[in-house]
Amino acid sequence: MAAVELRRVEKSYDGRHTVIHGIDLEVRQGEFVVFVGPSGCGKSTLLRMIAGLESISGGEVRIGGEVVNDKPPRSRDIAMVFQDYALYPHKTLYDNMAFGLRLRKTPEAEIERRVMDAARLLRIDQMLERRPAALSGGQRQRVAIGRAIVRQPEVFLFDEPLSNLDAQLRHEMRAEIKLLHQRLNATMIYVTHDQVEAMTLADRIAVLSAGHKMQYDTPDAIYNRPAAMFVAGFTGAPPMNLFDGTVADGAADVGDGVRMPLPARLAQRGGVVKLGVRPENVRLARQDGDMTLPARVSLLEPLGAETLVTLKVGGAALIARLAASFREAPGTPLAVHVNPAHLHLFDPQSGAALA
Repeated sequence: MAAVELRRVEKSYDGRHTVIHGIDLEVRQGEFVVFVGPSGCGKSTLLRMIAGLESISGGEVRIGGEVVNDKPPRSRDIAMVFQDYALYPHKTLYDNMAFGLRLRKTPEAEIERRVMDAARLLRIDQMLERRPAALSGGQRQRVAIGRAIVRQPEVFLFDEPLSNLDAQLRHEMRAEIKLLHQRLNATMIYVTHDQVEAMTLADRIAVLSAGHKMQYDTPDAIYNRPAAMFVAGFTGAPPMNLFDGTVADGAADVGDGVRMPLPARLAQRGGVVKLGVRPENVRLARQDGDMTLPARVSLLEPLGAETLVTLKVGGAALIARLAASFREAPGTPLAVHVNPAHLHLFDPQSGAALA
């Protein structure tokens, strides 16, 4: 396993249309890093540049401390797992997993050892004589991952490998990939548009938008200390509530005469801002001295274990994560409490966090 380092990496087409804008980041040896962002943000392009499948317009890609900008993919000691399983339909699972090793003239005894070790790890050792058509989507993805494992590469690259699976299989395979990382202790870089996958799998997450790195940090920091309004609005299910306010005299006016108290760390700000609060930090007021805000129920979304409730608070629409038993009808007036310690302020122009 090896570290991967990107130094001011850029990608442009025809020298004009830039899709990756000078990205710096380091993936430590043995780390699981996820690139996440909406479609078109450049995450797959960045992964393909690391793999050598896309040329680099500027900057450096280093694998194991060595600049690999001009090295072909086969010389970078990486293994890639794609969204499309790319299995040979006429070959057995064993032969699919062994194919790359045979191209490298690996001794047959070593091929058998590696294939069987990977198959047992992925729990497909009882089906190695089958062909891909006889497998489920999850089993095919295990074979594709097994084909990468037998290579014993320095770095594993995953390009949205679970996108073709249904929700239940995605959940199962997500757990399998996390366990696989724990067992192999390998360097892995994983691309997804699914922020739940990113949060559950990663040691660190790079959030990308329009080819820019918006934040690179641990899942906890990404969720609780977003560096930008884009990060706050992209992570979480549902994402952070974002709404307009005007700060003055230690509170934010959010419309209709409703003033939301701010903690001392934010109360010094002034003027128009974007405020943010996670749904779990909006709750019904208790009779224990809470600073209450008037609200009105707009929409209920029962989810079994909880109910998402959209509330009108001043001029803002806030989603609250409430108990499954909550059943107040739309239009019902309520008193709610927004925990000031969990409020975030963002610059409405640049989107940067004000902290």
